[in-house]
Amino acid sequence: MIAEPSSAIAASHQENSVHDETVPESTVQNGSCLRNGNLKTPRGKRKVQEQCENIRRNSSSTRKASQLQNGQVVEAVTLFEVVSVGKRAMQSVVDDWVEAYKQDRDVALLDLINFFIQCSGCQGMVTAEMFQSLPKSDVIQKMTETFDEETGLQYKKFMAYPWILTVTWPVDMDNEDYPLIKPGPYWKKFKANFCEFTAVLIQQCQCSILYDSYLMDTVISLLTGLADSMVRAFRHTSTLAALKLLTALVRVRLNLDVSKHNTQRLYEVEKNRITGKRTNCRLDQLERKRKECEQKPLEIQNMMNAIFKGTFLQRYRDVIPEIRAICIEEIGSWMKMYPDTFLNDSYLKYIGWMLYDKDRIVSMTLDKDHEVAVQAMKLLMLMSQNCEDALSSEDCETLYQFVYTTHRPLAVAAGEFLYKRLLNNQGDEEEGLPKSRGKFEPSASRLRILIAFFLESELHKHVAYLVDSLWDWAASLLKDWACMTSLLLQDAEEDGALSGAQENALIEIILVTVREAAEGHPPVGRGAAKKILSVKEKKIQLEDCTKITEHFIVVLPQLLAKYSADAEKVVNLLPVPQYYDLEAYSTGHLEQHLDALLKEVKDIVCKHSDMDVLEACSRIYDILCSGDLAIHSRVDLARTQLIDELVDQLNQLLHDSWHEEEGLCTGEEGISRICSALRRIAAFHNAHDLAKWNLHDKTSELLVFEMEHGSLPVQMILPALQCTYFALLWQLVAVGERPSSKETLLALRKDLRLFCQICTCYLSHKNKDLSEKAFMILCDLLLILSHQNSSSDEAVGLLEYLPSMSLQSKMLLFIQDHVFTEEEEEFKDLTEEEERTKEGYKLNDLHRRRSLLAVYCKLIVYNVVEMVAAAEIYKHYMKTYNDFGDIIKETLSRTRHNDKIQCAKTLVLCLQQLFQKHINTLGSSNSMELSSTSFMNIKELARRFSLTFGWDQVKSRESVAMIHKEGIEFAFQNAAVEGKCVPPNLHFLVIISEFSNKLLKPDKRLVYGYLQRYIKEPGFCKGDEWHPLVWYRNSLLANEEEESSVTGGIGEWSSMSPPKISTFKRKLSNGSLLETSPAEATNKIPDFQCTLQLASPAGKSRKRLKAQETSRPEYLPFLCPAGPKRRCSQNMIKAENFSEDVGEDVDVDVVGPEQVFVEFPSLQVSKG
Repeated sequence: MIAEPSSAIAASHQENSVHDETVPESTVQNGSCLRNGNLKTPRGKRKVQEQCENIRRNSSSTRKASQLQNGQVVEAVTLFEVVSVGKRAMQSVVDDWVEAYKQDRDVALLDLINFFIQCSGCQGMVTAEMFQSLPKSDVIQKMTETFDEETGLQYKKFMAYPWILTVTWPVDMDNEDYPLIKPGPYWKKFKANFCEFTAVLIQQCQCSILYDSYLMDTVISLLTGLADSMVRAFRHTSTLAALKLLTALVRVRLNLDVSKHNTQRLYEVEKNRITGKRTNCRLDQLERKRKECEQKPLEIQNMMNAIFKGTFLQRYRDVIPEIRAICIEEIGSWMKMYPDTFLNDSYLKYIGWMLYDKDRIVSMTLDKDHEVAVQAMKLLMLMSQNCEDALSSEDCETLYQFVYTTHRPLAVAAGEFLYKRLLNNQGDEEEGLPKSRGKFEPSASRLRILIAFFLESELHKHVAYLVDSLWDWAASLLKDWACMTSLLLQDAEEDGALSGAQENALIEIILVTVREAAEGHPPVGRGAAKKILSVKEKKIQLEDCTKITEHFIVVLPQLLAKYSADAEKVVNLLPVPQYYDLEAYSTGHLEQHLDALLKEVKDIVCKHSDMDVLEACSRIYDILCSGDLAIHSRVDLARTQLIDELVDQLNQLLHDSWHEEEGLCTGEEGISRICSALRRIAAFHNAHDLAKWNLHDKTSELLVFEMEHGSLPVQMILPALQCTYFALLWQLVAVGERPSSKETLLALRKDLRLFCQICTCYLSHKNKDLSEKAFMILCDLLLILSHQNSSSDEAVGLLEYLPSMSLQSKMLLFIQDHVFTEEEEEFKDLTEEEERTKEGYKLNDLHRRRSLLAVYCKLIVYNVVEMVAAAEIYKHYMKTYNDFGDIIKETLSRTRHNDKIQCAKTLVLCLQQLFQKHINTLGSSNSMELSSTSFMNIKELARRFSLTFGWDQVKSRESVAMIHKEGIEFAFQNAAVEGKCVPPNLHFLVIISEFSNKLLKPDKRLVYGYLQRYIKEPGFCKGDEWHPLVWYRNSLLANEEEESSVTGGIGEWSSMSPPKISTFKRKLSNGSLLETSPAEATNKIPDFQCTLQLASPAGKSRKRLKAQETSRPEYLPFLCPAGPKRRCSQNMIKAENFSEDVGEDVDVDVVGPEQVFVEFPSLQVSKG
């Protein structure tokens, strides 16, 4: 295989050694050699195999050229190396090769042959035999591809005139990657360089050696022979090279045609200029040049025909799709470049044959590469336009559904297909649809087709995606709001009136088109949230807003009056005014239409108790009540009158039905009326400050009564809870905006504490909806109280509220019960409608659980709740990855940004708790099996955690080191107390070994030294029970040059002490060395001089790490404490009790003068 970029120098000797083997016999006297051999004998084959192995074992970084230039030996590299690295201009590379070809064409040509062989990823060797030296009867026998069982090598022999080439490669080459299919930017660049080299080669040779009947004959023979190989790498590489050569030859042919035309004109001009029989040297020169220009195109055409017949005709039906793609791509470019030759039936038939599989093209719209899917959609649209029968109705229905995809270019292409095929091609589709009359007839018919398509797709919540897909093609239709509203205002008795479902769909389309025209932003998931508009687009946007305002100011009250009783229709009509130019009410003297709108909105509020409708009405008043509008006073008066009526109604109902001792005394009708009144007030309290109506005391009284007695209906408590919450929020806003007295602040503080107590009590309520609503409100309120924005420090101090440890535990238990506890599914035969209902319920339930988890994780991210609580969340990362993986991952990322060390401790705590649970399940750590499902799940979770650190090891250095430190301490916990040789948690080392690959090389040695502190007697660490220690040790010492010879037995542990030990120093504030007392020494675990001085990496490693070392912190203090300290009672893992801080060991996190620090690159650590 081709060497990686970092090892290109080391691989050059191998490649050049192969090159040395390919020099023909004629060049022996020049210092080169020829492997001219008969490989039929076993001895000869063994000799070739040995040479191949010697070449692979050779690790020299450079080779010396055997040629002398000016009496000096110069270094040289192969074409493959130069092209793969790509640091030189390709033209200069080709020019150098051309000069070498002119000096010795055999050597240069075999260099080129080797280049193509090596670009195929061949690890083997190439040998050459002169064709002239062989009898003609042996030539056919040489054209074979065989496998030699004795040597284990494959041979391919073919003619590349004037040689018979033999390519030798390992058997398994076909299963390995080769340069053209390797992933990564380096190999993409290699492919581009490879194609550029072939093009520049022809370009630079077109004026000289291209027509010598030697170069191109050999190259074409070589590529044709390789393209016929059974090995994919040869076929793919040679096909790409050959067709790129043909493309370059087409460019040469075009240049020759231009030159021929110019020469012919000059010749005719010169011929007409002379008179009589007088000779002219200029005319003779032009005559010779004209004949030359006529001869060269014939030679180029012969080369093109040879490549086309020898490569294209053999490979355009290849089983490998990449090879077929190359063929169809290149023939398309030939047709564009040189239509006179290629744009005819002789060549077009191949495109037709390759495109005959329509089903394959339809399926390509699902390709994972979005650009492929887009081009496939456009191709199908062209096929459909030029041949109506090309696509069946089923295919069209499949393609129509792509208007709902999130990838906007594909959706827009599908929208064009839908518009041109269905909406702009009125014919059979209109049959059976009622005809519209009047000036809106054409647009109305198209709208009916669009509505029918939308309803048939049964994706009623995705109308925004449908409109966005059609916006570029059907904007005039989608902006015809006059036609849309005329259809809605038709009487139900008229012919052609819309059904209820059609009216709902059309109203949704109206709302989405109005929003798209006014904002110009794509829906969620389709590109950036905000689109940058051009000057022309802004002008169109202003015109659309004016059109929306002028039309809907008049029409919207009529629509609301007609559909005031239909909640679904009203919800989609009420948001339209937010896209008005509201100044038009006053400047256009349209106050009568404003009064009509307010009257209809008030009627809707009185008719409905649905929260979606009420909140939409509340937003209308909020939009119209903006302080800078001329209509503010008129709308504010209407709003005040409406709220007065709602509050009076509630007060009257509570006065008639509520008794302080007995509670609520009324029937179901009275309860329903109270609930409706509360819901209306709650909807308005969300967007409007209703403090002057003093609603807090009334609703708070209901909540306290429910907390103490628990007899009120839930449908009454839910809006009362929201009203109280909104009232408190408006009070907090008032405190933040203007100074308040201490008495006011204390009263507010009392109300806040009481409300938090109420919500905490409701967490255990038997009603699920109430408990979850209380949890959501409590989380939001805690977040607000912990991040107040007030000009008064006194207000912040009095109102600040952080949850107690008891409350944190209750909230964590709530999350475990309501988010991560799955409900048992009932298995029974369901109808299609029941199945659809069940799926809808599952989606709604998932959305509810995600909302609960997200609001709780915000508390962790913003430090309202202790970060260690996240350990319980992280346990479910793998099991619930599809449902909550994005939320958990974002939480982990944000907490790591806040505090790297504490986040690392939380991850370790999560793994420790799972490990402890695993041990408790087994009953003893002695019976633990590393291959058990439970243990492997923990190990996999650790691997997933390690992946979240990314590739920047310097950035995550402290976090990963802390994970290893905490893991080592936990693994050896209680080892000395119980008097056992094997620590009970030793297997935990296998788990934290998943983080070893995230350590920098110096830190691996540092962690390894820290590990040695906990090994009392290395000689006794033998047996299978110590296998986790070996596992962890090997993960730390992987790729270490000093330890590369140590691979195995645990009995060799004593020899694993690092080879280089630094002078032990401890830096104190007074500059003296700290002596260890005997008592202190007896309490410590003996170390084995784990601290070591790291040798600076040499060579490439030194260069690679140099930039990293400059940005590292100077030390990792927690890896080199004065002595390993044990956690006894504090390290007991409790899954539910988070009152204890796992990060209380300040000696680990704080660097004092008595502690040791580590410096890079010269590491100094005390002996402990």
